[in-house]
Amino acid sequence: MGKRNNQRYIVSKWAKTKALLPNRSIAKHIPDTRVITRNSLQDMLYQYGMVYVKPDNGTYGNGVMRVERDSGPGGIRYRYQAGTRVRTFNSYEAMYNSIKKLIGKRKYLIQKGIHLLKYNNRRFDLRVMVQQSPSKRWVTTGIIGRVAAKRKVVTNVHNGGTLLPFETLLKGHTGAARRRGLFQGLKRLGLSVAEQMKTRYAGIKELGLDVALDRKLYPWILEVNTAPDPFIFKKLKDKRIYRRIYHYSKAYGRL
Repeated sequence: MGKRNNQRYIVSKWAKTKALLPNRSIAKHIPDTRVITRNSLQDMLYQYGMVYVKPDNGTYGNGVMRVERDSGPGGIRYRYQAGTRVRTFNSYEAMYNSIKKLIGKRKYLIQKGIHLLKYNNRRFDLRVMVQQSPSKRWVTTGIIGRVAAKRKVVTNVHNGGTLLPFETLLKGHTGAARRRGLFQGLKRLGLSVAEQMKTRYAGIKELGLDVALDRKLYPWILEVNTAPDPFIFKKLKDKRIYRRIYHYSKAYGRL
């Protein structure tokens, strides 16, 4: 946790998750998340088949792993992907010990795996930007899509991801009316998250929600950032969006 320019930053993903869970309308959009232990990972793999393992304190998607349990004719197999490397195991113990070596003593979380929508056969999620306006009112100022690089687990731009407009990514998945409704719903979700985070952490001025859409177009909050990158919105054709984000960021001292 830190403070700069009277603005508050919360680093721990676990702390932010715990701040949001008491709000039932937000909690239903948060995938099951637990601290990793030998038993918790095994339980969640048994329950969900696929999970993501991520550092509690990490940025740019570094250290995120996709972990899977498959049962087939040859028996149960386990595998995980870190970066572009995939490793497969015949036993849970062997896989867990391998993951544990990568993690070391750092605190890691497990999150129920959401099967992301795809664009050109590459997974994508959305960044929802929420900021405090100069009049101290929370506003959802932008939504942009992040498409994962080939064979990558995460969508982050710093890990090779590509930025594309919401409309471009959703066009192949649903009609115009549903897209409009989804867009407005994401804006409202951003505002709800901001109001809830504020009750636990005074001094927050901006949030970036990483939101996954599953195959039914249901939004899942994967993570909440308290120091989101405003410059990614420069990529949008509508320059008014970035101008407003920049204006608000400057007003509360981020830029």
